[in-house]
Amino acid sequence: MGKSERAKEIRRRRQRKHKLQKLEDKFKNSTGEARTNVLNKVRALTPGYEVIYENWGTGK
Repeated sequence: MGKSERAKEIRRRRQRKHKLQKLEDKFKNSTGEARTNVLNKVRALTPGYEVIYENWGTGK
């Protein structure tokens, strides 16, 4: 039997949170073009990317 929609949603959120944490670590340890690439990945990953940019202290 498949998962309920709520369970699927929770799984997606957990995966997104885990991926964002990895991207944040990459962002803090990188410079230049690598940072831009990380920001582009965040933008593609979540619709709330503006808030994440503010939290990470970017000027975008």
